[in-house]
Amino acid sequence: MVTAGITTPAHEARANWVRLRTLILLRWLAILGQIAAILVADRFYGLELPLGLCFAAVALSVLANIFASTLFPENRRLSETEACFVLLFDLGQLWFLILLAGGLTNPFALLVLAPVTISASALQLRSTVTIGGVAILLVTIAAFWYQPLRFSDGRELVVPPTFAFGFWLAIVIGILFLGLYARRVATEIRSMSEALLATQMALAREQKLTDLGGVVAAAAHELGTPLATIKLVSAELIEELSDHPDLQEDARLIREQADRCRDILRDMGRAGKDDLHLRQAPLSAVLREAAEPHLSRGKRVEFILLSEDSTQPTILRRPEIIHGLRNLIQNAVDFARSTVWIEVDWSDSTVTLRIIDDGEGFPQNVIGRIGDPFVRARRAEPEAPQRPGYEGMGLGLFIAKTLLERSGAELTFANATDPFLPYEDRPARCGAVVEAVWPLADLLAPAAGALGENRRIED
Repeated sequence: MVTAGITTPAHEARANWVRLRTLILLRWLAILGQIAAILVADRFYGLELPLGLCFAAVALSVLANIFASTLFPENRRLSETEACFVLLFDLGQLWFLILLAGGLTNPFALLVLAPVTISASALQLRSTVTIGGVAILLVTIAAFWYQPLRFSDGRELVVPPTFAFGFWLAIVIGILFLGLYARRVATEIRSMSEALLATQMALAREQKLTDLGGVVAAAAHELGTPLATIKLVSAELIEELSDHPDLQEDARLIREQADRCRDILRDMGRAGKDDLHLRQAPLSAVLREAAEPHLSRGKRVEFILLSEDSTQPTILRRPEIIHGLRNLIQNAVDFARSTVWIEVDWSDSTVTLRIIDDGEGFPQNVIGRIGDPFVRARRAEPEAPQRPGYEGMGLGLFIAKTLLERSGAELTFANATDPFLPYEDRPARCGAVVEAVWPLADLLAPAAGALGENRRIED
């Protein structure tokens, strides 16, 4: 599994993904199909097959299924090696039947693609290459050494050599193409699923931090009454213990500690109430909050408000926006030489944010895939101490893109020299640029009206 703090990509650890029950069910279907094909060929088409050997091969699969069902529980998940051997067994059993029934003149030879496709979808590359290589080898053997198909009158089923070669070539190409295709699609699905899980975890963590203020305020309120009682009783004890200096000193210590607890809870309650009421904040304050963890990492971060002549909008402090912007700013600080610019502009309908750094920029060969999980987005990776908590796997940008798009933003990744950036009236810059554009209505915070109703804050 992949999370933001784990360095090993989950798509490299796929052990125990395949259930034994799944392969057993697939094998039962294959057994039924093989029995049906043998009986139809023998009874309806009059083909002379070595029925004893054919049914012996099918019986071997039946015994393997019975053995696996009896020895292991149905919910058993196979290891990488176990799944590979199971698929190799199915491949070998099918190849033996093909040898007994005409080799590549038998159209069912195409079924050797099934184990390769399953391996490409569920196992690691090494296992897939092994099974694919064995499949190609067995198909090649079946093209030269096999039991010819004969009719009841002794005639042999013969296909033109060109057709036989074409069928062999089609199967080999099918093994390579379907294996690559299935593996690529399965890998992308797994990567996306794991990255989305990491996104959900990050959002849940940010939401817990946002809700923590409410818990603090409630605790401060609830503990206020018992602390007041302790202080009152301790004051009475101080008066009554005037003849016992040692005990009076203990009672005075109790009152002092109660006062200290009261002050601590008062500060906590004030912070909690502030957090409860600051569900909304000016746009610049939200940007500074998102950038705060990276302001002391040795790079200069400049905030530029391009619409200072109009009233700054007040927006909701949504956890997904803060966490998404924080990841983008972290990426910019990681790769900047000295400076990161955070520009924000707004109008009556949109809010536009640009995060620009003076680094080398995004490489052109991956710029179209930035935001996908497990894509290294920059040319060079600085030393680990300069990039705490970031593994350079593309997960940070993926999480940021997913969270900000959920809030209504449209993101664009480019370099400062790309033509879409209007920098004619500003100093020339180089480096990477991330632009996020929101509809203003998606960000504006509701405000209480005169009678307590909610309204939108207008400029």
